[in-house]
Amino acid sequence: MTGLATLVRFTDRLNDAIGRGAAWLTLAMVLIAFAVVVLRYVFSLGWVAMQESYVWLHGIVFMAGAAYTLLHNAHVRVDIFYRSGSARFKAWVDLLGSLFLLLPVVIFVGYVSRDYVLVSWSRFEQSREAGGLPGLFLLKTII
Repeated sequence: MTGLATLVRFTDRLNDAIGRGAAWLTLAMVLIAFAVVVLRYVFSLGWVAMQESYVWLHGIVFMAGAAYTLLHNAHVRVDIFYRSGSARFKAWVDLLGSLFLLLPVVIFVGYVSRDYVLVSWSRFEQSREAGGLPGLFLLKTII
């Protein structure tokens, strides 16, 4: 049992570190979006790579932050019954929800996206836009 507990603690620490990193990426995303707006509308300048970067950061933040949010029990939920339930009831709802709702979705997305990501890696896919960011295959790997 100690091996499993060690694995859980390691996974929780890793998720926490990734989530904190995603928080900093959110700040970078906002600053880049602000810079894009100022450069475009004040100075009439724009770069496709800069515009793509905050869209890509949004995808990374969303995917990387999901586990952090789950770890800290901060996902949005409808609290009609959950809020007033006992700790035991909440634990059962969390367990059954993870087993029958979250896990099937994660497995399905992993299965469906596998070939999509592998094809992207085989081509070292880049942005379709002229002047766009290279390494689209890395972004798709976040899935």
